[in-house]
Amino acid sequence: MYTNDYIRPYYANMRYELPTRLSDALDLRKSGAWQIIAGGTDVYPGNVGAPPLQDVLDISRIDDLRGITETAQSWRIGALTTWTQLLDTTLPTALDALKLAAREVGSVQIQNAATIAGNLCNASPAADGVPPLLILDARVELSTATGSRELPLAEFLLGNRQTALRADELMTAIVIPRDRESAPSRFLKLGSRKYLIISIAMVAAQLRVDGGQIREPRIAVGSCSAVAQRLHELERGLDGLAIDVDLGRELSAERMPELAPISDIRAGADFRLDAAAILVRRAVEQCLGTAT
Repeated sequence: MYTNDYIRPYYANMRYELPTRLSDALDLRKSGAWQIIAGGTDVYPGNVGAPPLQDVLDISRIDDLRGITETAQSWRIGALTTWTQLLDTTLPTALDALKLAAREVGSVQIQNAATIAGNLCNASPAADGVPPLLILDARVELSTATGSRELPLAEFLLGNRQTALRADELMTAIVIPRDRESAPSRFLKLGSRKYLIISIAMVAAQLRVDGGQIREPRIAVGSCSAVAQRLHELERGLDGLAIDVDLGRELSAERMPELAPISDIRAGADFRLDAAAILVRRAVEQCLGTAT
């Protein structure tokens, strides 16, 4: 346990900034190393009993980064939009999986504070928001004082707690194309209990049905590799199959080579892989039940 006398010198020298304008935050961001705080639901638990390791840039008062807006081409989720705000927004069927994941992000109190962008920047292999956003072909908007760029989410997440965010950048939005709004989607999560748990495996799925056939399936699995993965080989194998196909055979663990689960205190690698296959089958079945 750290005493107040031990912590006090660190806080005395720590810089804390709370800008209300994005331009000010981006100017500060380029000036040095910062610990970025939005909702704080990952940062604060990770620093219990210890002084901050960096100066703190708290972006939680930048109102321009809140809210969900739509254009003719996309949905834009501001970086400070919370999971509760997402749940309270009327969104198309394709985003049902993301809403189902939102209900799994900790308690209601956490959902009220935690931001969707923070979930991505924390880059946990078990981040609930990642699989649903992968099946939506989501992109992240990364801004600096001089401009912005967009990256596919799959290229932004580089590994366990690793992202492509540069030292002078802030994530300012998540952008979701509107090309498949009516396609049903589902999210399923397995943990050691029903609520308030880090997942053993989780799955997001989306598909269309046309002429009695599965079309354009999208499937992503989390907690079974260093970053959540789209199962592109499995998607290609499902595309065009009849809706009454034997999913138990088509969706076996052997057909998911992208996954490389670890063994840890929550589950062994083999169990994780089998669990992922079962969740994929159930998610696809639920999408088919909605689409047909």
